[in-house]
Amino acid sequence: MNFCSHCGARVALHIPPGDNVPRYVCDACGTIHYHNPKTRGGLRTRVRGEDRAVPARDRAAARLLDRSGGFMENGETLQQAAARESREEALIDVEIGSLLSVVHVLYAHQVHVFFRGRMRSGSYGAGVESLEVELVHPDAIPWPDLAFPSTEYTLRRYLEDRAAKREAHYFTSSSAAFKADSFTLGRAHGRMAC
Repeated sequence: MNFCSHCGARVALHIPPGDNVPRYVCDACGTIHYHNPKTRGGLRTRVRGEDRAVPARDRAAARLLDRSGGFMENGETLQQAAARESREEALIDVEIGSLLSVVHVLYAHQVHVFFRGRMRSGSYGAGVESLEVELVHPDAIPWPDLAFPSTEYTLRRYLEDRAAKREAHYFTSSSAAFKADSFTLGRAHGRMAC
């Protein structure tokens, strides 16, 4: 950040009085600019009683797969964000179910929240943010092609729960972008966590 969004003057990075974290501060008007983690909502879907992953090839990472999900908009809940993203990316009308996982992606300043969900119909397709959408049986999930560690972590927890016939909630964190440095999930090749 170089300039104050309030008055347009230059900002400087320092610890404001009464704080303990470096922040961008405008010396002209005194505005403190807080940069807090962004929250993303995602979904794990059931289609007519069968488990399916819903990976979408994203335009930003055309060779990688991911589940539908994205950043929250102001004025919506996490569940509403997950449903909206499913409509936007995969043209899916979904009923949001229970919480599945929360992944704190520390290096990207994000929190990824995943829910279980059920498609209300068998209709799906590629939205404007996706190149293609495919329903994939759990036995056919292309693990090496998953774009983000948080997606792999969540899918593996979901499949473990399904095998154990339970619905648990999972929490973890990742402080690195890549598999070798992370919670042993995801892959390298310049991928960002979602």
